[in-house]
Amino acid sequence: MNKTFMIPAIFAAVAFLAAFAPVQDRKADLQKWAIHDETRPMPPVVDPGPAGPPVPAPSDAVVLFDGRDLSKWVTGKGEPAKWKVENGYMEVVKGTGSIRTKERFGDCQLHVEWASPGVVVEAGQGRGNSGVFLMDTYEVQILDCYDNRTYADGMTAAIYGQYPPLVNACRKPGEWQAYDIVFHAPRFDPEGKLLQPARMTVFHNGCLVHDDVELTGPTAHKVRPPYEAHPETLPLSLQDHGHPVRFRNIWIRGL
Repeated sequence: MNKTFMIPAIFAAVAFLAAFAPVQDRKADLQKWAIHDETRPMPPVVDPGPAGPPVPAPSDAVVLFDGRDLSKWVTGKGEPAKWKVENGYMEVVKGTGSIRTKERFGDCQLHVEWASPGVVVEAGQGRGNSGVFLMDTYEVQILDCYDNRTYADGMTAAIYGQYPPLVNACRKPGEWQAYDIVFHAPRFDPEGKLLQPARMTVFHNGCLVHDDVELTGPTAHKVRPPYEAHPETLPLSLQDHGHPVRFRNIWIRGL
């Protein structure tokens, strides 16, 4: 082999192994920590750069929110969603409840843009708290973790109660942020036995924070519950945690 090609190939292999090994160990690492263990290490902070304009939806995407109305969303009781819509975004209205899509989804690519309140009044979990729930069951946490410490598996972009993100890519409070999520739903046999766990890849503000991780089951606050069989498709939901978090430009592509 020509040495001019051999050296870059070696560097590429070393870089690949260095990057991939920690990802492979994430599931094993999960066993070391109780849910919400406050001694669990926090990920390094990175600057993702400034927010850009809304990312256009591909031609085959289902646009779930285009800044105009909540016609594709309902409450958990199936009633019209009661969140505020103005200036191209929707905002959580405390006490009105979480909202979910009328349409159901399974395997998907999801794009969500969100912003925590620009005025900081609390700390920890009390700072811009919400969540994106795939299949109304598997949560990617929304929180303002810009210079704000909390438990690692409940910080911004954590797969809640399971995996902290690989890095903290938060922008400042009030600035627009984005999640790009590739989700593969779990598979069950006709008797309800788990055949394949759910998997998720997540980018936060363009930074990879979860690389095809296997979920242990539904996300939850106090325990890590096992899987229970559910339909192949379920609604996407956004959480009302009592904080005026804003959302814009939400679209999804079935896989």
